[in-house]
Amino acid sequence: MATEILMPALSPTMEEGVIVKWFIKEGDKVSAGDLLAEIETDKATMELEAIDDGIVGELIYKEGVESIKINTPIAIIYELGEEGVEDKKVKSLKSQTDTKDNITIPMKNTLASQRIEDKKEKYLNHEKPETKGPRIASSPLAKRIAAENDIDLSTVKGSGPRGRVIKTDVESTIASLSSSLPRKNLTLDHSTKSHTDRDFEKIPVDGLRKIIASRLTEAKSTVPHFYLRQSINVDNLLRVRSIINLDQESHGIKLSINDFIIKASALALKQIPDANVIWANDHLKKFNTSDISVAVTVEGGLMTPVIFDAETKSLSKISNEMKSLSTRAKERKLTPNEYQGGSFSISNLGMYEIEDFDAIINPPQSAILAVGQAIKKPIVNQSGTELSIATIMKVTLSVDHRAIDGALGSELLSQIRHNLENPELMLALN
Repeated sequence: MATEILMPALSPTMEEGVIVKWFIKEGDKVSAGDLLAEIETDKATMELEAIDDGIVGELIYKEGVESIKINTPIAIIYELGEEGVEDKKVKSLKSQTDTKDNITIPMKNTLASQRIEDKKEKYLNHEKPETKGPRIASSPLAKRIAAENDIDLSTVKGSGPRGRVIKTDVESTIASLSSSLPRKNLTLDHSTKSHTDRDFEKIPVDGLRKIIASRLTEAKSTVPHFYLRQSINVDNLLRVRSIINLDQESHGIKLSINDFIIKASALALKQIPDANVIWANDHLKKFNTSDISVAVTVEGGLMTPVIFDAETKSLSKISNEMKSLSTRAKERKLTPNEYQGGSFSISNLGMYEIEDFDAIINPPQSAILAVGQAIKKPIVNQSGTELSIATIMKVTLSVDHRAIDGALGSELLSQIRHNLENPELMLALN
């Protein structure tokens, strides 16, 4: 029996994928667990494995083809010993054209022929060609905008990979025809139209950037943010960190300020458990563990790998995990279970000399801590009689007001501050 291999959904946000590389070719025998392909998702590049033994009948899509929707057939595998299937080479179900007339599959067995005819018909129905002319490589959004504005895609020059027509190409064409098109038919936004007479470079947007844009637009549009700010004296933290790093240098341990922030936040969520929640429309989900997402800069955007059970881990273990996750995030090698989940995020821009900023909550989480640069500043002592110099780090907690009210959010942030200003206590809780 022929089995279709479908484009898998490798992450909750994935809608389409790209076949970066095939590890097989038509006619190959494969066993369960063999690598079939390398798939690029919106957030990572992952490997697709065979789940059964068989013979590769057809690779429907070539390497590099973009925008393959999830659950779309990308290959066909036959059972070993299936009638009408040669052991060393399986005939392709379709030729390289899109027309039914050109598909010829000589078969020795009538039943096997009928199976292939069924698969062929299903494939043709899936493609649903509207014309017999050459296919125009284009994104679904570009097709929709072109159809809404009566634009022939064959007249649009594509700027995407391999000449693929993307949204901006269609919009540029509409803009150039705007003087002759009725205004009601234009879907081009004002910001694009106002710059059509200026020199610019078209930069294709990859899947990660699309997901970032979608999720943060959703967050700012639907999540009622409020912001709490604190200034934290980190002199004691820097002293403790220096002692640990000097003592453990021979063991390859080098703690960062961010490692302490992760630990302090994780402990604070255990100490203020009512704040360790997310909004779930008709109820709150309250967690027993502190799973902390940490924003990592990667090419083209951000990823947020998760330190799970961070409240139970030592600073050195958090440090080692974070280094590994950051490296693999930059290489787009994280697995979904390494960046999914978490109820709290940390975004640190201190290394970029940013003093303070407001971060956008990462749905469905309820809070994110924005961390600025630690800077030496004059401070007044508690009695108000003397000035001294201290290293101050400004932080801002962005909070989802649906799940956490102001008082509860203030408790959480105060506890984070307490933990950071008293790092010895965090060491005692390891």
